Amino acid sequence: MTLDTSPPATSETTTRRANGFAAVLRLREIPVTLALIALVTLTYMANPLFLSQQGVKDLLLNATIVIILSVGQAMVIVTRNVDLSIGSILGIVAFSTGTLFVTFPGIPIVLVFLAGMALGALLGSINGCLVTVAKVPSLVITLGTLYIYRGLNNAWAGGTQYFAGDRPDSFGALSVDTIAGFPVITLIAIVVVIIVAIFMASTRPGRDLYAIGSDPEAAKLFGIPVTRRVLLAFLSNGVLAGLAGVLYASRFNSVGATTGTGLEFDIIAAAVVGGVAIFGGSGTVIGAAIGALLLTTITSALTAIRVDKFWQQAIVGLLILAAIVIDRIARIRTAKKLRLSEARDV
Repeated sequence: MTLDTSPPATSETTTRRANGFAAVLRLREIPVTLALIALVTLTYMANPLFLSQQGVKDLLLNATIVIILSVGQAMVIVTRNVDLSIGSILGIVAFSTGTLFVTFPGIPIVLVFLAGMALGALLGSINGCLVTVAKVPSLVITLGTLYIYRGLNNAWAGGTQYFAGDRPDSFGALSVDTIAGFPVITLIAIVVVIIVAIFMASTRPGRDLYAIGSDPEAAKLFGIPVTRRVLLAFLSNGVLAGLAGVLYASRFNSVGATTGTGLEFDIIAAAVVGGVAIFGGSGTVIGAAIGALLLTTITSALTAIRVDKFWQQAIVGLLILAAIVIDRIARIRTAKKLRLSEARDV
């Protein structure tokens, strides 16, 4: 007869598991995900067509551009900055995409993507250089470049618009064709989220962005190249805005001088609602992507149940305020715990 000599589960193990479960519940993405699930469920109960095959496809397509832009914006906000010019960057890249197809018929689609991302990188790096070199708050700098880029696009486009017939059918098919039920451009967005999430969590430069957002001066003392990292965040944001601009040209029937106008505020809202702290230093790009999906779903859901557009905007505003207040409360509680811990150590 063999006796079981393995020790029983200890209270320490139980406590560790409880702490792990509590840590999961404290994740910023959890409340947003639960809100998204509740919203979809309630809307489906009110209108079953909301989750029809075409309804789900429309939801994903509507969220795709916002998800990509929110991921880039999250990288910037984490560093305690913000980029208000992304709507203008998207607009100028979208129009340049139409121009390329009209000017160079038969141009490879891959080359169009590379050109759009390169243009976005250029515009994003200009923002980053102005912020880091001039030492002017990013809110002011990017508000200026918002109007500069928009003005350039207006001067370039004028009254010209490019329509779906001006692009190759294979390019437009990116927003029509599906793989396993997912539109191709949505799969591109998912890949972007995964790559950037891994970069932010598992690489030194990605972790440095959080350190800079938490305390820029302390980051300098620890030897983190703050200027290069902030520039990297703006450049990456520009690349993703460029990618979104190309996909916008595939998704929508026309692009012109006003493409992307006002989009920046929706993107910032999505990142903040998704748990990216507006004060910098915390949040994830996955949370930003979920926030983007939540906001676009809110618009579709309220439209499906015939709620006035004013209330759609009001609800988004309430979500932003709630996210900021919750973040502020969490920071105060964390600071209080640190002070108590330091007092006990003394």
